[in-house]
Amino acid sequence: MRRADGHRSVLTWRPHASAEEMRAGPLAVAEALRSAGYPAPATELVAQIGHAVVIVQELLPGTKVDRLDHRTLDQVLDLNARQAGRLADHPGIPAVDLHLRDDGAGYCLHEPLRRHNRRSAALERWVAAVGADAGPRMAGTDAVHLDFHPGNLLASGGAVTGVVDWDGAARGDRRLDLVTLRFGIHAQETDPDVTARLDDVLDAYPEDVLRPLWAHMSLRMVDWAVRHFTPVDVEHWLDLAERRTG
Repeated sequence: MRRADGHRSVLTWRPHASAEEMRAGPLAVAEALRSAGYPAPATELVAQIGHAVVIVQELLPGTKVDRLDHRTLDQVLDLNARQAGRLADHPGIPAVDLHLRDDGAGYCLHEPLRRHNRRSAALERWVAAVGADAGPRMAGTDAVHLDFHPGNLLASGGAVTGVVDWDGAARGDRRLDLVTLRFGIHAQETDPDVTARLDDVLDAYPEDVLRPLWAHMSLRMVDWAVRHFTPVDVEHWLDLAERRTG
């Protein structure tokens, strides 16, 4: 959007949301990171319009990252490390709900997996079993973006200039964002060995840390594919999910 004085910003609209909850949750996460020099956009306006929230944020420089290369991955890993412990002084920010045993609000639904086919039903049983051990909400004081994929990264001249779309941000374990990134590049071209490098990072996580993070993203992506895409897309996400369900 462009104001009368020529100032440009980004206008977003979130239906069925509360301005108060957005300020106290996702927008507070982004602001906590911004204060530490993290390239998250400043919030210029938050307004409740009926059932929806209108948010105006700073327009950051750069364009969307279409292909993850090694230089960008290096910067992403650094950004992720900077999210560690960032919400230690913000105990009121809600923790991430992984929805391993219950449904999210329009996402992470279990029943579509139970009904779709044998493979998806087996995955749902594994997700629920992981949830029985892990508990519903994440521990930790890290800032978590929750939708950390290349489409939400901005870059210019090879340098990452911004991370956008903080609508789901919460408190928890920053390592979820790198698991999300791994799923995000599953359907994209990357530079040679970038995916292998990211897999090596995930392989270094303790099993009791990685399993619930992987279960959450497996449920999230397979459920979405079952309800919105083709059976071929479902198999595509099942192939990735099953790599770590053993």
